[in-house]
Amino acid sequence: MKKISCFLLCCCLSLGGFAAQVVRGPYIEDPTQTTTVIRFQTDETTPAWLEYGPAPRCNQIMKISPEGTDHKAILYGLVPNQQFCYRLYVYNAARDGVQAPVEGSWRTLYSPERKEIKFMAFGNTAGDNPGPKALLAAQMAQQEADFLIHTGDLTASGLNADANAEFFTPYKEVLAQTPLFVALGAHEYGPDRTERGSKSFVRANYSRFHDMTWSNATPKYYYFDTANARFIFLDANAVYGAVWAPDLDEKSTQYKWLQTALATATEKWKIVVVNAPLYSTGEKGPAHEAAARLEPLFERYGVKLVLQGAEADYERTFPMLKDEPNPRGVTYVTLGGGGAPLTKRSGSHRSTARFVSNYHYLTGSIVDRKLSIKVFNEQGKQLDKFEIYL
Repeated sequence: MKKISCFLLCCCLSLGGFAAQVVRGPYIEDPTQTTTVIRFQTDETTPAWLEYGPAPRCNQIMKISPEGTDHKAILYGLVPNQQFCYRLYVYNAARDGVQAPVEGSWRTLYSPERKEIKFMAFGNTAGDNPGPKALLAAQMAQQEADFLIHTGDLTASGLNADANAEFFTPYKEVLAQTPLFVALGAHEYGPDRTERGSKSFVRANYSRFHDMTWSNATPKYYYFDTANARFIFLDANAVYGAVWAPDLDEKSTQYKWLQTALATATEKWKIVVVNAPLYSTGEKGPAHEAAARLEPLFERYGVKLVLQGAEADYERTFPMLKDEPNPRGVTYVTLGGGGAPLTKRSGSHRSTARFVSNYHYLTGSIVDRKLSIKVFNEQGKQLDKFEIYL
C-alpha cells in the first residue's frame, strides 16, 4: 500500500494545480468473468488512478487512466464468481497528494456451473423529476444485485448533456456498485429519429459513453451469459420510426442474430429485454409490429420472461402463448417507472395480470430452475410478486 501511495503522490506532484472533480460515475459496464469496464467523467482534464482487487483487498492492482475528461478503464486479471472492489483517485489542488477516493464494488459474471443469480431492473428515467428518483435510488442501493438492467429511455432528449442530471447523478450510488446493461429506447435516438440526418445521434450521445457485450451491432443489440441464464437485449425502435434502428423482419440481421442467440442458449434461462412493449394497456399501447415478429421466436425457443419499457407504468401479463393466457407461455413485464412522469391505463386486455401507475423497480432471483420476482415502489412497498419455473 505504501508503494502505491508513494506512486500516486509522485504523479500528483508532477501535474497541475487545480482539483478536478468526478462529475459522472464511476459506473460499471460490460462485466465478464475476467474483465470489466469502469467509466467516469471529470470536470477538468486530469489523469486518474484506480486501485482494485478481490474484496476487501481493493488495492491489489493499479490501473492508470490517461489525462482527459472522459475516462474508460478496462480492468483485467479478474476471476469468475468473485466480488471485487475499487478506489478511484484524482489529485488535489495543493499538489501534495490525492483527494479522498471514490469507492465502489462489483461482481464478475458467473461460470456456467453456478445456478444462482440476483439482478435488478427498471426503466424510463427520462425527465427532470429528482424527488422520486432519489427515493428509488435509496431503495435500490440497499439491494444486493449482480447487475442492473435498464429497459431504455435514459433521458427525455437522448442528449449526453442531460444524462448527468436525469440519470447518472440521481442513481450514482447504485451505478458505483452494480454493473449496468441498457436496452436502447426511442429517446436514445433523439427527437429527430425519423429523419435520415439523425444517423450520428446515437454514436455522439450514447455509444461514446457506454460499453456493452460485443455483437455485430453493439450497443443496439447484444447478449451476455451468467450462471445458467442468457440475457438478450434487442433494439425494436424501428417500430417507433427510428430510421437508423436495426430492422426486425425475418430477413434482417438482427432477427437472424436473435434466432441464433436463442437456439444456442440450450437449457439456459432465456430472458429478453426490449424497450418497445409487446403487450401494453398503457397510453402508448403495444408495439404490434414488433410483437408479430418476435413472439413466435420467443415461444418457439422457450423464452420465459420479457422485460419491456417505453410506458411510464408497471404492467405484468399472464404467461402468454399465441396471444392467449397459457401456463406454458411467456410473461411480459413493463418497467417504466424509473422517474419519468407516470402514465395511466388507457384500456384493458385479457393478458393483464397486474397494472400499477407507480414509480418502481424490480428484483429478480434465479435459483436453479426457479425465477422469483418482486417489484417495489419508491417507498419500499411491494407492488407485485410472482414466480416462473423453467
